[in-house]
Amino acid sequence: MKPGDDVNKRAELDRLRRQVAQLESDLAVGKGPSDWTPQGYYTTYHILAGMVLGLIAAAVSLIANVIGSAMFGKHPLELIRVYLTFPMGENALEMTSGFALAAGCCLYLATGMIGGIPFHMILSRYFDRSALAVRFAVATVLGLGVWIVNFYGVLSWLQPMLIGGNWIVEKVPWYVAAFTHLVFGWTMLAVDQWGRFVPPAYAAERTAA
Repeated sequence: MKPGDDVNKRAELDRLRRQVAQLESDLAVGKGPSDWTPQGYYTTYHILAGMVLGLIAAAVSLIANVIGSAMFGKHPLELIRVYLTFPMGENALEMTSGFALAAGCCLYLATGMIGGIPFHMILSRYFDRSALAVRFAVATVLGLGVWIVNFYGVLSWLQPMLIGGNWIVEKVPWYVAAFTHLVFGWTMLAVDQWGRFVPPAYAAERTAA
């Protein structure tokens, strides 16, 4: 074997080793963690966050109603009894305990979960950097708006048409209904920051700082 052949073979072997090293490097990069962070508003995340925060806000508003009802000598779940007249009619007003009242509480919380989605998305998307006074005004308007639409835009005609009575609008004083929705809106404002999406890179920077 000629000396020149050894040199050529070693050079070829070095070239092949460099190619293998490059291929292994490319494969390692491909297996690394990808940047999944959304470039814009993370809609899916905020929908789920709105449901969780809505559950909290509904629980707070329900507790406020329980306390208020007890203060005025009424059944602690008077609001739930009145709301249950929608599927059950006037008989719901006579309930004092039982599964139906428990189910009514669950339905109230579930409604809050659904209602929390638009509240949170509006506050987090359009008023993210607004002053607290502006955000408070937005939460107040949203709470009152939901009350007016629900009670006088929907329930005032839907319940009489389906059930034959208008107990919700008639039995719940307007100030109680308005206060209930305001408590929900203000609670959503208070816990809104809990549902914000913080990109991992930004969270790491804040931790390091």
